[in-house]
Amino acid sequence: MPRIEIAPSVLPADFARLGEEVAALEAAGVDRIQWDVMDGQFVPNLTFGPDVIAAARRHTSLPFEAHLMVLTPDVMAAKYVEAGCQRLIVHAEACEHLHRTLGNIASLGATASVALNPATPVSAVAHVLDLVDMVLVMTVNPGFGGQQYIATMEPKIRELRALIASAGLADRVDIEVDGGIGPSTIAAAAAAGANILVAGSALYRDPEGLAHAVSDLRARAEAAFIA
Repeated sequence: MPRIEIAPSVLPADFARLGEEVAALEAAGVDRIQWDVMDGQFVPNLTFGPDVIAAARRHTSLPFEAHLMVLTPDVMAAKYVEAGCQRLIVHAEACEHLHRTLGNIASLGATASVALNPATPVSAVAHVLDLVDMVLVMTVNPGFGGQQYIATMEPKIRELRALIASAGLADRVDIEVDGGIGPSTIAAAAAAGANILVAGSALYRDPEGLAHAVSDLRARAEAAFIA
């Protein structure tokens, strides 16, 4: 069975204390840190440049992944790898030549992954599964944290899980979900086939703290996941 991972988004964190924030997430037991990179064009927001991520890199040993919500991933990829991101996630909708973009990321020494917006069908990644280690199904429209989970993405997650299995890649390609993941939604996403769960607001608003939030979300996902 694929391993369940909790991958927090740092969008709700205190940007003035990002080094301390990523260290606190590591202490809370998360598996990796996701950096939501937004360019103000592909999505209506601006967030983290590579220098910010590089500054936080020395404060944790956790893997970093950059979710590149940008129109020019090929231009920007090298900088984020240099900043310390082991995995780059690009959007199928932003890549004119997706196969080439994923190959470019691999050539930089990083792991390539691809994301799908809610309206984008699973078929968009059917012919690049051999080039990725993960597919991210967005369960909100990207651009802002704190949005409501789109439950109608669950059949899409199931379809993707079946496609990965039919391609003989079940042991190589994970499914990540991002958007509105919290105590009331994580079980359904995991039951549909997602094994990497991105949580932001739900982690930071847990009254019992980050460690409780992480263990609670992980337990709910593990109990629900169907390989």
